[in-house]
Amino acid sequence: MATLLHIDSSALTDGSVSREVTAAFRAAWQAEHPGGTVIHRDLATEPIPHLDALGINAGYLPAEARTAEQAAAFALREQLMAELETADAVLIGAPMYNFTIPSTLKAWLDQVILMGRTAGEAPSAKGTPVTVVASRGGSYAPGAPREPFEFVTTYLEKVLGGGLGLEVDFIVPELTMAAVVPALAELLPKAVESKAQALEQATRRGKETAARVAA
Repeated sequence: MATLLHIDSSALTDGSVSREVTAAFRAAWQAEHPGGTVIHRDLATEPIPHLDALGINAGYLPAEARTAEQAAAFALREQLMAELETADAVLIGAPMYNFTIPSTLKAWLDQVILMGRTAGEAPSAKGTPVTVVASRGGSYAPGAPREPFEFVTTYLEKVLGGGLGLEVDFIVPELTMAAVVPALAELLPKAVESKAQALEQATRRGKETAARVAA
């Protein structure tokens, strides 16, 4: 049966739009694959340590040449890379924090990106479909005043697609702060519509991805 790697990075465990949308995708996926496997990494409740010198240097050495400390540091990288490599599909919740991704998600990326293996001329997970739920409190859509400040989809498209060779698809619920920020109150109807569309897209995408990997 197929395996879904599901990553949430929102610091909010309650009231998170990205989590709600990834949950819709996952529910649709599991309805198609009730006997399948879901590997869920919640980077808020169980954060991954930042890549350090031991992990970096270990990546350039054969296993037999690593010190005990380097081997211990690389063990986590190995586990995370293997999860990515064995997944039939990937689902990532990536809310916008200060115009870019949460630092917890960046830590995961740093651990799994290894030139000559997951990245480079022949990425080991090349072609794996990945759906990214890129929620944001305002609007950074084409033509919006803050469009130039969008560094979530622009960054992840290059890292996941160009770097890791994954097939990237984005679901973008916008204006998630309209209900709590007075200056955005008049945009609440658009926020509700955007969330509804994102949930619909997630359900459809979950079913489509499940059917694709089962074929």
